[in-house]
Amino acid sequence: MSVIAATVAAPDGSSQNLSYPKTTKTDQVDDYHGTKVSDPYRWLEDDRSEETAAWVKAENEVTFGYLEKIPFREKIFNDLEKAYNYPKYSAPRKKGEYFYFYKNDGLQNQAVLYRQKGLNGAPEVVLDPNKLSADGTTRLTVFSLSKDGQHAVLGFSKGGSDWQEYNVMDMKTLKMLSDKVEWVKVSGAAWQGNGFYYSRYPKPEGSALAAKNENHQVFFHQIGSEQKDDRLVFDDPANPQRFHTVGTTEDEQYAILTVSDRGKGKIGNGLWVMKKGTSQFVPVKEEITDFSFGIVDNVGDNFLVETNENAPNGKVMLYETAAKKWSAVLAEKPEPLEGAGTAGGKLFASYLKDVTTRVYVYDLAGKAQKEVKLPGLGSASGFGGEREDTFVFYTYTSFSYPPTIFRYEIASGKSEIFRAPEVSFKPENYETRQVFYPSKDGTKIPAFITFKKGLKLDGTNPTILYGYGGFNISLPPSFSPTRIPFFDQGGVFVQANLRGGSEYGEKWHEQGMKLKKQNVFDDFIAAAEYLIKEKYTSPERLAIQGGSNGGLLVGAVMNQRPELFKVAFPAVGVMDMLRFHKFTIGWNWIADYGSADNAEEFKVLYGYSPLHNIKEGAKYPATMITTADHDDRVVPAHSFKYAAELQAKAGASSTNPLLIRIDTNSGHGASNTKKALETQADIYAFLFKNMGLVWK
Repeated sequence: MSVIAATVAAPDGSSQNLSYPKTTKTDQVDDYHGTKVSDPYRWLEDDRSEETAAWVKAENEVTFGYLEKIPFREKIFNDLEKAYNYPKYSAPRKKGEYFYFYKNDGLQNQAVLYRQKGLNGAPEVVLDPNKLSADGTTRLTVFSLSKDGQHAVLGFSKGGSDWQEYNVMDMKTLKMLSDKVEWVKVSGAAWQGNGFYYSRYPKPEGSALAAKNENHQVFFHQIGSEQKDDRLVFDDPANPQRFHTVGTTEDEQYAILTVSDRGKGKIGNGLWVMKKGTSQFVPVKEEITDFSFGIVDNVGDNFLVETNENAPNGKVMLYETAAKKWSAVLAEKPEPLEGAGTAGGKLFASYLKDVTTRVYVYDLAGKAQKEVKLPGLGSASGFGGEREDTFVFYTYTSFSYPPTIFRYEIASGKSEIFRAPEVSFKPENYETRQVFYPSKDGTKIPAFITFKKGLKLDGTNPTILYGYGGFNISLPPSFSPTRIPFFDQGGVFVQANLRGGSEYGEKWHEQGMKLKKQNVFDDFIAAAEYLIKEKYTSPERLAIQGGSNGGLLVGAVMNQRPELFKVAFPAVGVMDMLRFHKFTIGWNWIADYGSADNAEEFKVLYGYSPLHNIKEGAKYPATMITTADHDDRVVPAHSFKYAAELQAKAGASSTNPLLIRIDTNSGHGASNTKKALETQADIYAFLFKNMGLVWK
């Protein structure tokens, strides 16, 4: 493949020649409501062609050739390995006489599933995924125990794919049975008696990466049978882009069908139930709207339902099946309801207060009983259990507080540490501040800023600004051991809680979706301006980072304000906002983004689409796009086309490198620990190199 040369001046004053691959252009032009839009790199959408493979190889040669010349790259990787290398546990889950949990010894590619009799029993390995593939990229994605604990469904993903294969294990012998269920996606495994419900798509023709993902079907698999004999429980071929997922109540008396229609722009769902011994689902909420409904638990033949119907912050209602009557159990609060669940005959409800968790305990009628006292302002998750349990586990974390597992006694309301991580650093040496800054329209946006205590705010600190802003997903405080070495080098990490997420309920979400998506970009730009104004950093020391919808965020903001940032890391981003719904599961995102098929929404999408708004001859930040060859959620074609366009239009004019790093045998996220650490090391190396800094 031929290449074109572009001279790039390195920030340390030396010169360095980068030759970007010359990407063939075609004359593909599409007409969107009378607007002609060229798409010269359409051929890169075929990510299994020989031509695309050659392009990927050429791009990686340039990128890794650049990274390999950074003298402190290896030291960064070693520092990250050291920081990451400590045992990591999940909270235990009780079933019968056993407690099940995951543990990663430190640097294992995949966490190992263990169980032990009682809280003090000797752990035994149930399954070690690291032994399932030579490169450690086969992941255990599902572990679902039958009600009697005698069998379990284990789901596996290979090479980072969203496609899964389900197998069944005999929990007495810990041996796999012959059962095998393939082409599972957007599914759990819900037991009822001697089998389980699951959701799958028909076997795709050709490449699994290019599968349309249409006609989501629900089946029931009986232990010991072949998949071809599974009973079709529900499908809806007239609405091929709907999701159909099934769960069961703890007593297995009811199967619960959730139906969503996001491809038609609806963000809510329908809800149906089927009593054991019957063969028909009956509606709880038949019409699919923008309201969501989820069954928390059944109380006999009635149901506790979490919903945001006429309650943007969420509430819990009781649905009486016979009378078809609704009544309030937990009324809507000023704070958004993060989630609700039951254990030990109690109702646990988690709320967000300025993006930090508050947890309260109620009886099943909604009478308040206790607040769970958490260690501080951070994130807590867990609290799940069965009706006879007397205690539950939860995990608490924050930016400088490693995930710690607590045991909560339901009767007394007391929490005590069950398992604390053994880390080499001292959390008290680091500081997190929550700030509220004004966006362009005056809306106050929260952000968390973390750094090592004693840091001088003189505008010279290397800073990473991270955001997401979409799909009703919040970014609460969370811990990452790979940030510790960055803090020790004087780095600042900032997490901005942009509109489009769920931080302040459904209204916050709606302010950052469809025609209002520009609010998200404005919020992110305002965060950068705030950090510069307050002298945490400067444009020469500021990097922006985001993945998936966050990759779209970075790409859009780079186009709108390239001078504001020195470095940019758009990861696995949705970059082609006119064609995203044509790939794999992309139609699912129409509910949040809108669609180019709609004339009004097309104007907005075209106005900010990262791929379509790259400016000819502009000076962009040093950019390293990251994606992976097995990403079947946000297909790599988004990043491929974006990189080709960025290099073609700005490669010669920019004094900064514009690179794409394409991981192999990985997916929407790193498929194992080693790949995750390698990627993060390259991000830090690229950042320090282009800020003219040295990792010491």
